[in-house]
Amino acid sequence: MSNIKSRKEIKEIRAQFKKEEKKVVFTNGCFDLIHSGHVDYLIKAREMGDVLILGLNTDSSVKRIKGNKRPILKQNERAFIISNLKPVDYVTFFEEDTPAEIINDLIPDVLVKGADWAIDKIVGREVVEANGGEVKTIQFVNDQSTSNIIKIIKERFKD
Repeated sequence: MSNIKSRKEIKEIRAQFKKEEKKVVFTNGCFDLIHSGHVDYLIKAREMGDVLILGLNTDSSVKRIKGNKRPILKQNERAFIISNLKPVDYVTFFEEDTPAEIINDLIPDVLVKGADWAIDKIVGREVVEANGGEVKTIQFVNDQSTSNIIKIIKERFKD
């Protein structure tokens, strides 16, 4: 059984966890080329609650945010990889440029982003806090990013 769910399914799952009084953590991102920094981040996010739901940008959303040469891996491949990482309980896609709509739908107990975001700039903060939830940031592992991996590949294989 897949833990990659539609938006409708993820809303139903969230409602069930709310009834069970489980602490739901939500994070989101492109997760283009999965690396150790991503895994470290997801482990730390999962430790903040009982369930980790990840909103994954669709290919068209990544392209709008990162440019026409991205994503490297297509959304179904990214979802398959990330959904099979131990800390991730559920994955759902979002097409929008920001996760505001899905955060409004889910109202997670904990909203998590990387520490490169100022708390007051995190999309969805207001709705999460207004509903008694928390917004937290996680420090990234140094020099771990998809952009850095792409840069290294380009430098090593330029002819």
